[in-house]
Amino acid sequence: MTAGMSESIPESEASFVAAADERTAMLSLSLAQMEVAATTDVGMRRSQNEDFYVYHYQLEHLETPSGTSVQAKGLFVLCDGMGGHARGEIASLEAARVFKQEIEAQWTTELPSREALRSAVLAANQALFELNQAAAVSGSDRMGTTLVAILLQGTRVAIIHVGDSRAYRYSRLTGLDQLTRDHEVGQLAIAQGVDPDVAYARPEAHQLTQALGPRNNDWLDPEVRFLEVREDTVFLLCSDGLSDFDLVEEVTETHVAPLLQTRTSLQYGIQQLVEIANEAGGHDNITVVAVRLRLRPQLGPVI
Repeated sequence: MTAGMSESIPESEASFVAAADERTAMLSLSLAQMEVAATTDVGMRRSQNEDFYVYHYQLEHLETPSGTSVQAKGLFVLCDGMGGHARGEIASLEAARVFKQEIEAQWTTELPSREALRSAVLAANQALFELNQAAAVSGSDRMGTTLVAILLQGTRVAIIHVGDSRAYRYSRLTGLDQLTRDHEVGQLAIAQGVDPDVAYARPEAHQLTQALGPRNNDWLDPEVRFLEVREDTVFLLCSDGLSDFDLVEEVTETHVAPLLQTRTSLQYGIQQLVEIANEAGGHDNITVVAVRLRLRPQLGPVI
């Protein structure tokens, strides 16, 4: 084709392409493969690791003449603890434990409702709040933690979070998409109309506006969103030891995009992300949980 010129598609061919696209859009999609990997690292500047992750999933493979599909149900949780005298380590573990317990007690064949997800987070917050009250501590000695979680049921996904630990997704069509909004002073200022550069020039910009543990449930407003996976996708949960300073965004093409490819070891790939964070200074604990989903058209009836 000559540079600077375009070539039109014949009307008959265009109609055929449009019809093919329509048929493809009408096909339902099913999960063909799911892989999970996770890692955590103390970083370069901390003496202990106060991050904690836990996940649990079930896979059921279905074989038919039209191919293999996977029925999947999974819960993936990451918490980044804070507090004096190693209490952040306790907070992250306890919050993840209570949240997981609450979710599993009510999760049957469908994703829990928004209200049920928020209720599970509030239960975790209440458990930590009562520990703080019993210990009669105040200020920075009160234990607390962030929480970010993904629930997966087939191609349906729920994301819930409190704090500044993040959930991302990466896919071929959408690229990198940050699924959570940090609960911190800078983001609150931006939501109120302040220019981002001005908002994050403030010394308190990264101070959390929400966390589990320090305050009772009246102060907590967990965020929940639902989405449908429509193409091969990688989900990442990460603590701010990785996500700070837009590090994930900076290495999207070199280190996140390859995670979508099955020839790339998911465990090796996220370990590379940890190494990059440490090379950038390792200012905090670094934790990554990755879930890779591959989809296929559902050609036959659902059994």
